[in-house]
Amino acid sequence: MTTVRPPRRGATEPTPEHRPRAVVVAVRRLFGADRSDVMLVQGTTIFLVLFGLVMVLSSSAVTSSQNNEGDFFAVFARQGLFALIGIPLMLMVARLPAVFWRRWARIAVMVALALQLLVFTGLGYDYGGNQNWISIGGLTAQPSEFLKFALVIWLATVLADRADGFSDWRSVLVPAIPVSGLAIAMVLAGQDLGTASIMVVIVLAALFFAGAPLGKLAVMVIVLAAGAVAFAFSSTSRSNRIDVWLNGCTPEDYELTCWQSIHALWAMGSGGIFGQGLGNSAAKWRWLPHAESDFIFAIIGEELGLVGALVVLALYAVLAVGLIRLVRGHTDPFRRIATGAVLAWIIGQAFVNIAVVLGLLPVLGVPLPFISAGGTALVSSLVGIGMVLSLARSRPSAPRTAGVS
Repeated sequence: MTTVRPPRRGATEPTPEHRPRAVVVAVRRLFGADRSDVMLVQGTTIFLVLFGLVMVLSSSAVTSSQNNEGDFFAVFARQGLFALIGIPLMLMVARLPAVFWRRWARIAVMVALALQLLVFTGLGYDYGGNQNWISIGGLTAQPSEFLKFALVIWLATVLADRADGFSDWRSVLVPAIPVSGLAIAMVLAGQDLGTASIMVVIVLAALFFAGAPLGKLAVMVIVLAAGAVAFAFSSTSRSNRIDVWLNGCTPEDYELTCWQSIHALWAMGSGGIFGQGLGNSAAKWRWLPHAESDFIFAIIGEELGLVGALVVLALYAVLAVGLIRLVRGHTDPFRRIATGAVLAWIIGQAFVNIAVVLGLLPVLGVPLPFISAGGTALVSSLVGIGMVLSLARSRPSAPRTAGVS
């Protein structure tokens, strides 16, 4: 005879419809997210990083082996280490209160400017024609990546008190331009037009989300565009890249100015609809320089095809939607400006990188956020997303999910 032990008094058997909700609550508690828009941004970011690790391994294995005595995993291991640092750091930063960022904004921008100055000392070195790298004890870093983040929180701090109160040119320029202009000028002094362009986008976005008049922003865009053109034509290398972008490549340009852009397009075109298969790229066999960093989107198109490229575009679109939802939900000017500036930074940089690979822009040399190889860029971008999440979590009007403490 089979007996069944009766349930203890007060105990209830969980019903199937309650289990999925319990799992969702547990995941949200683990990652410190209490709303769907926060989970959307956080989850998309982590997925992009993991996808990026796969593509870095695929795109860098050949050159990594040739440059590191047969070690196929050298570049991947370094990127994986930065991902192991960056993702937990993002999750920890996401738990900081909003007041933390306002309190340390000025110190952060001063430290970032000091680090940028190091590129002009004996610690700095030239890479790819840009004097924007430093090497300390065998460790290399790009201070301008941290300068982007510091600029975001500094702009949000100084513009928050003047939000929606810009009455004349002085009120628009004085709080934002002096320090921002110094930071951008320092990056341009290192010949890094791509990073400087992204920093200009950050400044304009911060002013836009602070409520600066559109007419004044349009005038600033025209002036900055004219300055960018003048700076671009001040260097033979940059002017040649712009010339072939506008007028096309000649046979004489093939092995110099056009090499990267042409091989990037060939890689994208050879992928077809479904791609050659993960790991089967031909361009990564030293035909496409910087395949694991600035031109990794070309390898995605070659190995995963149009489908893979569209998936990447969709992921950035989802991330943009999540960030826009966070911006729209903020009533506090500081939170709105900081979140909007990070939105412009990440999505704007992704747009520039992909446009360069597709030949829609001249070669600028900016990484694809969360996907390209580059430890400094990865960590700074993750910290930026972590700051956005912290501002969303500590929002006074944020509704909290039942059962989440």
